[in-house]
Amino acid sequence: MNILVTGGAGYIGSHTAKLLAASGLKPVVFDNLDRGHEWAVQWGPLVKADLSDRSAIEKALQKNKIDAVIHFAAHSCVGESVEKPELYFRNNVIHTMQLLEAMLHVGVKTIVFSSTAAVYGNPVKTPIEETHPQSPINPYGDTKLFIERALHWHRVAHGLKWVALRYFNAAGADPEGEIGEDHTPESHLIPLVIYAALGKRKQIDIFGTDYPTPDGTAVRDYIHVTDLADAHLKALNHLTKGGESMIFNLGTGSGYSVREVIQMVERVTGKPVPKKEAPRRAGDPPVLVASSEKAKKILKWEMKYSGLDKIVETAWRWHEKNSDKL
Repeated sequence: MNILVTGGAGYIGSHTAKLLAASGLKPVVFDNLDRGHEWAVQWGPLVKADLSDRSAIEKALQKNKIDAVIHFAAHSCVGESVEKPELYFRNNVIHTMQLLEAMLHVGVKTIVFSSTAAVYGNPVKTPIEETHPQSPINPYGDTKLFIERALHWHRVAHGLKWVALRYFNAAGADPEGEIGEDHTPESHLIPLVIYAALGKRKQIDIFGTDYPTPDGTAVRDYIHVTDLADAHLKALNHLTKGGESMIFNLGTGSGYSVREVIQMVERVTGKPVPKKEAPRRAGDPPVLVASSEKAKKILKWEMKYSGLDKIVETAWRWHEKNSDKL
């Protein structure tokens, strides 16, 4: 099978492309390289194009004889979405609708969609199950929820087969050290803490110390990027074998606070991390922890790398090795 991986030059997309290739599938990366990296495209061809270009999408689908799409391409920074909602609705909603229209026009009717735990907003109970009310508190979550609803109605109207994966905090790096996390600007906690340990940042800012959590800092469910990639492969297999279109949470069921992450980085690296307490950021819920029982049961998904120690170890090895390039 030939798989179009939109955003495949990005963090999760590149790890998924590697796993697709290792599984005997052909990943074709579709990326404008605005926030992705050409060096991360190592396991298949790169189509350098933008999802705003409907003709480029159709050409990529037809020329590469694409059987299914895994759709990562999106902006994903919560804070930026609050400041620039117009950017997020244009890129995450309008451009994804372009993709869906192009797929249907050329007859590609299978898609795995990269969604997010941000669709839940402030949870009323944890661990969060897929049936939990969806009430996003930031534009980023709203854009992802909109596309989930669009996928549902495209299934009803056009027979589109889809899986939406709502994952929590992607973290870590390729266990073999070939690719890792490099965003500009970087907004994810673990690489930011590692940069502080490496002396590439003056400090790590702890946004909010008065949350209703054991140590007052926000708690998140961190899942290794390779485990996330494996879930995308299993979701694709689910659909190609005739499985129903549905939504799955991806997380570990365990949460770690900002302070606990900092302590783990200090333990793994043996280096002190300078830190500074700061006010809460807009749009950040106190706790986000997933229940992934549905994915485990239906997709037969198992996590291999998602302990916080393993996540930090793989991230540290990659960042330390590439520190002169980042």
